[in-house]
Amino acid sequence: MKIRIKKYKKVKSTNDIALKLIKKNISEPTLITSEKQTNGRGRVGKKWISKKGNLFISIFFKFDQKKINFKQFAVLNAFLLKKVISKIISKKIKIKWPNDLLLDSKKFCGILQEVIKNDNFNYLIVGIGLNTNIVPENKSFKSTSLKNILNKKVNNKNILKNIIISYEKLLKEKDKFSFSELKKKYK
Repeated sequence: MKIRIKKYKKVKSTNDIALKLIKKNISEPTLITSEKQTNGRGRVGKKWISKKGNLFISIFFKFDQKKINFKQFAVLNAFLLKKVISKIISKKIKIKWPNDLLLDSKKFCGILQEVIKNDNFNYLIVGIGLNTNIVPENKSFKSTSLKNILNKKVNNKNILKNIIISYEKLLKEKDKFSFSELKKKYK
């Protein structure tokens, strides 16, 4: 299933853009990315520090909670992103459930899921903040970037391309396979 791509220079939040697009009745799977976010969100009202040079993405698609529910998608999203990043990093990536990816106990990726109902359909919005080249300063936890881990600048376009390919595959498979089968494929 092909994902529509919408690129921006600067937004408040890619998840906010996803919400607006859904409310405008855009129903096909769409990925929003921006070079800069001024008001990125984390879980439970926390702020995601969005430094230019990192990767900010939201993807949304229709989903049936009877087939794969919200919590199961949280597992699949974490596994999918871990698998994408593991292609460029040999170190062991740890998932801090339900929404963080860590290397050496330092956070480099956060995932925020939201559900919105529009025209009798449920849409899942998956927000992804990925510290690719810049380490944001944060007082509540230690963070890192892929650049620090690899000791070289990271090409955001390549990572974005791999994330898109992985989500297109997941969207094709989500109606064909059970959660257990998908979990095995992405783990």
